[in-house]
Amino acid sequence: MPVSQDRFSIKPYEPSDVQATIDIFLRAIREVASKDYSPAEIAAWAKVDDAEVWAQYRASRPTWLAVVGATPIGFADLKSDGCLDMMFVSPDYQGKGVASLLLATVERAAREQGLQRIFTEASLTARPFFERKGFVVVAAQRVEKRGQILSNFLMEKVLA
Repeated sequence: MPVSQDRFSIKPYEPSDVQATIDIFLRAIREVASKDYSPAEIAAWAKVDDAEVWAQYRASRPTWLAVVGATPIGFADLKSDGCLDMMFVSPDYQGKGVASLLLATVERAAREQGLQRIFTEASLTARPFFERKGFVVVAAQRVEKRGQILSNFLMEKVLA
């Protein structure tokens, strides 16, 4: 059954959301990004070595959760320099407007902070989404994760 965007809402991250964000991160990489990256690349990327360190990162910057009812289905964050460091959506909710809602939340927060632009390191999988949302590729990159070299794109969007 299709899920309409009006059933989603955004809430601020709370420390009790740590495991939900880890689960979304791992599933999105293993089940969605796996179409664009090799099994070895996915195995290197889809790891959270320390949930406490993960929790510290989430708490160190504004992070928002997209939820349906009380169920987290996606999350995004924004560092003080305008970096959208992480945005992941549960595989069960891909293509239903969750990422668009999260990005709109990030952009609104960036404008409120007086930022002129936001930028991200988009995966091969995420690049088309960000391009549709007005981001441009600044540079193609190759980044090392646990001995694997992954391709991604430094992308930015100037905020109007």
